[in-house]
Amino acid sequence: MDKLRDFLKSWPGRILLILCLSPLALLGVESYFGGGVDPNQIAQVGDASVGLSEYQTAVNNRRTELLEQVDDASLLNEDVLHEQVLKGLIDRTLLEQQAGKLGMTVSDDTINRLLRQEEIFKDENGEFSNDQFASFLRQRNMTKDQLFTEFRNQLSLDQLNASIVGTAAYPMQAVSQLIDLQLESRNIWLHRFNWQDYVGQVKLSKNDIQAYYDANKDTLKSAAVVDLAYLQLSPQTIQVNEVTTEDLQQQYAAYKQSLAVVDERKISQILLTGNDAKARADKVKARLAKGESFTKLAKTESDDPSGETGGDIGLFNPSVFGNDAAAVEKALEGLSVGDVSAPVKTSFGYQIFTVTEDNGSKIPSLESMREELTAKAKEYKRQEIYADKVTAINDLAADGFSIEDIAQQENVPLKRLKDYRKENNKSVLSQPAVIKQAFDEFTIQDQAVTAGIEVSNGTVWIQPSNYRPTKTLSLSAATPRITQILRQQKATALALKDAKKLAAGIKTTADIGKQPVKFQALGSVNRQTTQLTEKERGLAFSQQAADNGVVAIASETEMGATLLVGDRIKTEQQSPLSDAQRAQTAAIIRDNLGQDQLQDYLDYLRLVYKVEMNEANMANAQGR
Repeated sequence: MDKLRDFLKSWPGRILLILCLSPLALLGVESYFGGGVDPNQIAQVGDASVGLSEYQTAVNNRRTELLEQVDDASLLNEDVLHEQVLKGLIDRTLLEQQAGKLGMTVSDDTINRLLRQEEIFKDENGEFSNDQFASFLRQRNMTKDQLFTEFRNQLSLDQLNASIVGTAAYPMQAVSQLIDLQLESRNIWLHRFNWQDYVGQVKLSKNDIQAYYDANKDTLKSAAVVDLAYLQLSPQTIQVNEVTTEDLQQQYAAYKQSLAVVDERKISQILLTGNDAKARADKVKARLAKGESFTKLAKTESDDPSGETGGDIGLFNPSVFGNDAAAVEKALEGLSVGDVSAPVKTSFGYQIFTVTEDNGSKIPSLESMREELTAKAKEYKRQEIYADKVTAINDLAADGFSIEDIAQQENVPLKRLKDYRKENNKSVLSQPAVIKQAFDEFTIQDQAVTAGIEVSNGTVWIQPSNYRPTKTLSLSAATPRITQILRQQKATALALKDAKKLAAGIKTTADIGKQPVKFQALGSVNRQTTQLTEKERGLAFSQQAADNGVVAIASETEMGATLLVGDRIKTEQQSPLSDAQRAQTAAIIRDNLGQDQLQDYLDYLRLVYKVEMNEANMANAQGR
């Protein structure tokens, strides 16, 4: 195993790991390079295609990866997931074809040399072992030719990627300048002009509204909405009041099973039969309580052949007692070596037991765990009732019942959301999975109750109605929105005008206190300060102040306008970054630039190789 881990950390090992995880390897090399067009293809990319099964496998793998990071599957945006996976597959196919066109390939000798260097394939003498290599291939159900072909393909892609990403240049001088910017600091005085304080001064005419409408008509659209009726069920809403003795016994048995406990108690018994068995058992129990020997009484009083050996019946085995196992187990519960049980009525008669030897694990008694077991039993029943109710509601929905009838029949509260939005949904049901179902074409057309949609706290069933698609608003319908936009724009302009007027009169720190507004003194701040917004941080260091003076900067910002006053910008003399950290920063910057260049190159390849989508198969794969 250590050799395998080391191999997977090596360069060829990482390549093999990439291959095993890639969509290409999932289909096998022969199916990918077999030629011809896949009749179930998703996309035709130049002379190659992205197959339907390849696409579905890649989507499932990516979904599994994401679900390992989030607990609530309803938070996954399936449309975005499908879009990203498809783009990745097309990008890979484009690069594969370009690598082949450019003659980027790796010889068998090179692959052989790389593999021979790996410890996983070496024998005890440190020599390459064909047997170990063959075993490696068998475990992965691959042939040598398949492995070499996939290695060659991946290495060619790596060459092409490296040739594109590696060309990104960002000199150390530029890195130093970027780092030095982070060392700057200055004293800042701040005042914000809120646009809402100027709304009372804004005057709007019908001509203003009409002009804005005419210029922006195409962007003034209504949101796609439906009215939503829904049922929501979670295990927490299920009430469980009664827990039976049988429920506790089941939980106790499950607890012991989880501990892998083996009951290794050796027991002896005295069996009393006949019409007077109860009376005889009580007398024997009384004699035992006075200290008489269990072994001797078994020999003289027991009606079972085991009495001849003092009642010994070996290790406790519940299956021996059949339907009486639970009663016997309860009687033996908590008994230590030498303890004697009360008489137990079984199908054999009345039995009295004693523990003669205990070599097994010590576990808590049921009674000592009653509170914990009761809670577990309630939770088990709650989940069981919840699962049954989910199934029942799904069945009713599938049978065409209305959501009102389902709510009444299953005693689940019916809830409603009016004007449920497709975009910018802020409702209690804003999960992408719910939105997708609410605006599904067939769901809207049939106005049926959907199957249960799993969300973080349970299950939701929805029934949309009164669908209103997005459309261009009329002037009257758009007027409230336009009025709000214009009021904010004009109020912001007034705020900025005041900010600039004040800025013009500030040349020294003494001028700050002479203004009709109060400034907030932030003290010395740098470019990383959280006291300013992102835009304000950029403004704060955009202009240098004169010696012994200040600079006043007024600008429109998110809240209206901001007036920033700063003294002279100072730069720390000592950089907190070492030479190694500067080099690492440069590498990160170059890598980011390289990724941008790779994306530009992929855009170019889309012009070189024609990409055609099979919309019907796409819709089918996405469940539309």
